[in-house]
Amino acid sequence: MAPKTKDPHRFSYEGKITWLTVAAALPAIFVALALLWLGDYSAKVQWTLTILIVGCFAVFIFSTREHTIRPLQTMSNLLAALREGDYSIRARGARAGNALGEVLFEINSLGETLRLQRLGAFEATALLRTIMSEIDVAVFTFDPRRHLRLVNRAGETLLGQSMDKLLGKTASELSLDTCLEVSEDEPLTLNFPGGSGRWGIRRSTFREEGLPHELLVLTDLSRTLREEERRAWQRLVRVLGHEMNNSLAPIKSLAASLESLLRRDPLPPDWKDDAGAGLNSIASRADSLSRFLQAYTRLTKLPPPQKQDVDLASLVQRVVDLEPRLKVQIESGPKTVIRADSAQIEQALINLVHNAVDAALETQGNVAIGWREKEACVEIFVQDDGPGIMNPANLFVPFFTTKPDGSGIGLPLSRQIAEAHGGSLVLTNREGDQGVQALLRLPR
Repeated sequence: MAPKTKDPHRFSYEGKITWLTVAAALPAIFVALALLWLGDYSAKVQWTLTILIVGCFAVFIFSTREHTIRPLQTMSNLLAALREGDYSIRARGARAGNALGEVLFEINSLGETLRLQRLGAFEATALLRTIMSEIDVAVFTFDPRRHLRLVNRAGETLLGQSMDKLLGKTASELSLDTCLEVSEDEPLTLNFPGGSGRWGIRRSTFREEGLPHELLVLTDLSRTLREEERRAWQRLVRVLGHEMNNSLAPIKSLAASLESLLRRDPLPPDWKDDAGAGLNSIASRADSLSRFLQAYTRLTKLPPPQKQDVDLASLVQRVVDLEPRLKVQIESGPKTVIRADSAQIEQALINLVHNAVDAALETQGNVAIGWREKEACVEIFVQDDGPGIMNPANLFVPFFTTKPDGSGIGLPLSRQIAEAHGGSLVLTNREGDQGVQALLRLPR
């Protein structure tokens, strides 16, 4: 704010009030004195009344000045106190039904409002500082020159130094410049004095005093990833063990029976038929186990998508033409071209349509497929009139299936394809209708 200056060539506000009061009262004073001195009064009376009139005139001017200037000075002092952050001062005489009283009342109310707001800001700041110090993610803020301006306790621990030694250093000096440049999509492997591992990176910008600042948040993903990896291995070993036992237990039993058969002396007349049947059963179980391992290999070796422009209507039509068991209804959407791997998306839709037809055949229902554009993505939906999802927790568990001849990789593979394209796959029971809706979202 520019400093206040006084113009010597202009009257002050107080001077104007004084002279206006004098100018307003002088005619009455002149008339009174003229009547007094021109009348037939004694000199004593004339001088006494003259002094009384002049005294009253002076009192009138002083009183008018005080009643006009003093409240303004009071309001000025109150506003100055508010500007300086002192919200405890209150003006007396604040009351309704009086113009000046109402102004003072509003100033007092403003002071109380600002006091409460400052108190709330202090409490919010204290809460934020407490949260910042207690959370286990490292938080850093940098100014436009990438000098560190704020760090929480987790950041101090990560960098192995206290805040007073870290503030003012550049991101390059703290080995954080890489975090400010790389993409946020994938975890980054970093080594710091206070910890090493894989880190999730989140960046944002904010303005302080009109200047752009950068916010950097580092999350240690190592423990979470190890826990998820352990759970994934547990699920995989459980499924593999279950499938292997299902195949190896009969093979072991049949082998023991054949061994017992061949040890008989003499051999029974139909031993060749029994041996052949047993060997055929062993071959069948071995072939089933081989198909299971091939399915596992297929799920774990999905190649990166080779994206190109794909006409969605033509792709959906090819998928529908490959399903001979039931006529699938196509609910055409707008003409849409997506950037995707045609073969992989086609395989994902084949899996979804195949599952939908399996469900619809149980209830003699129908299957529909269609698409719609929604904001920055395209939604491809597959709906059936089947019995619905009974156990949604196991939908995407690899090799889990309720079908006698199912492999349990169709839905996990389809979701893997969707996520490889930056999209998602969700299966839910239809609202207000029987059956399931599979929703495949892909970037436009």
